[in-house]
Amino acid sequence: MQNDLFQSAPTYPEGVKVHKLGDAEIVEYKSAFNESEALELLHSLSDEVPWQQDSIWIAGKHRQIPRLQCWMADPGKVYRYSGLKLRPAKWSEKVLKIRLRMESVTKQSFNSVLLNYYRDGMDSMAWHADDEKELGENPIIGAVSFGADRYLQFKAKVASDKRRLKLKQHNGSIFLMSHTVQNNWLHQIPKEKKLTLPRINLTFRHVY
Repeated sequence: MQNDLFQSAPTYPEGVKVHKLGDAEIVEYKSAFNESEALELLHSLSDEVPWQQDSIWIAGKHRQIPRLQCWMADPGKVYRYSGLKLRPAKWSEKVLKIRLRMESVTKQSFNSVLLNYYRDGMDSMAWHADDEKELGENPIIGAVSFGADRYLQFKAKVASDKRRLKLKQHNGSIFLMSHTVQNNWLHQIPKEKKLTLPRINLTFRHVY
């Protein structure tokens, strides 16, 4: 089982920022990977990962998602969302090293990762929560980003709750989304028409 972030008041090293959402929190480790290793990983992953562009049903139509993706996980850890059934690719050596860094920094354990390749600012991710049943009742998500800085936006699931949060995820940074984020909040990566640089984001999780 993963550790509950709220069993006791955690302490964080200098340089770590905690973004409070009232009923949830996001912990930002801005320099989890230095700039040179983050850019090296961006280029390695873009070449080595078996990327694919899947299609999902949106408003009754079959549409390609606006990004490339790949699901890596321990054997048998299938993941489903929006009608897709993702069977795991074999862990690559590079992704395993990133997973070890993620677990070392966040003190959490993960057995799977969804990699998303945003080729430029026109690739995006619509409003959603990582709250599929395979992730259990209180999902904890660790996200690491390589390449262009992109905005990550949050809004409450309850329509009457008008709270919003916009964070910029930097090259080499980790965001740890605590166990109540997916239960109470939606997030998205909006399009940025003027952005021409790529970004690869890995969201580590635990599939039960």
